[in-house]
Amino acid sequence: MKINFSNKKISGMLSILPANEVLFEDEMHNYSFSEAKSLKLKAAMGFKSKRIVAEDSTTSYDLVVAGLDYLFENNFLDKNSIDAILFVSQSPEYIMPPTSNLIHGKYELDERVFCMDINQGCAGFIVGLQQAFMLLNNEGINKVVLCNADVLSPKVSKFDRNSNPLIGDAAAITIIENTSEDTSIIGEIRMDGTGAMALNVPAGGARMPITAETSELYEDSFGNKRTKNHLVMQGDNVFNFVQTKVPEQIKNIVENSNDSVESIDYFLFHQPNRFMLQKLADKIGVGREKLPSNVVENFGNSSGVTIPVVTTHNLGEQLENTEMKVCFSGFGVGLTWGTIIMKIGNLDFCKLIYK
Repeated sequence: MKINFSNKKISGMLSILPANEVLFEDEMHNYSFSEAKSLKLKAAMGFKSKRIVAEDSTTSYDLVVAGLDYLFENNFLDKNSIDAILFVSQSPEYIMPPTSNLIHGKYELDERVFCMDINQGCAGFIVGLQQAFMLLNNEGINKVVLCNADVLSPKVSKFDRNSNPLIGDAAAITIIENTSEDTSIIGEIRMDGTGAMALNVPAGGARMPITAETSELYEDSFGNKRTKNHLVMQGDNVFNFVQTKVPEQIKNIVENSNDSVESIDYFLFHQPNRFMLQKLADKIGVGREKLPSNVVENFGNSSGVTIPVVTTHNLGEQLENTEMKVCFSGFGVGLTWGTIIMKIGNLDFCKLIYK
């Protein structure tokens, strides 16, 4: 699906990270690797530390509420100005009701405020932006609050070296508004359901409810131990997908626009790991300094939240005072991949906080 909008802008961005920090060395002895091999893995993939919730009882909803409280208390957002709430996550509060409705109820928002949950992962920020832009085309909708949040660390086995070192938890709140300024937003979202199970949690849904049997540890052919309640990632398939589909999409969007790789200030991508992002930068022909890859090593991969995290961590103060042309791109679970090129800047806020 092509994306083409005008007269819309991002006016604020906040990332919310757990205060709890876990170092790679704290957990590497859980893996069926020697210490030397684990440290080699750390160096190659850029693992250092990650932020995860200290208690399994802390949810994506809790992180979003912490962020909204911060925005309300610091007068960055007036709750009476909100026209719509989007909650994009793979870790909702309940199967029903929608988490966005719970947020609506928490703050006693007006009945006219539209709420919608979206089940998306690594491309969740792009999908959420696209939905926000569409909502803004409706009469009476002038400000959308996009909440990306995922607490997936409880869904990852501590004995799985494929997934556990990189998974982090986080939330982000992005404010999207109509504007009289002549803005241009272009992009595309694509999906390939034949690869949907490349990233999956087998048990916990209607097809395979959680039982005592699904909670039993098993060992795969690589020595990773997990249960069927845990995340499974087919790393090779995901890597090959990212290295073929994403560069192709970005090159096509750039070629069909008035932009060039050189005219884009920053490439703010989903953060699977440093190794994959550096390979991606090389394939696109972008200098690695224009494609930050330092989120996993500092915070972990928080799925659809990593694009706001890489933005607020690397460009927070700059985006509060200047404007830049950026390329956002998210890719992964689904399989889904999406890219948006737009200007962003002079934001009311662009911050990262710990809760």
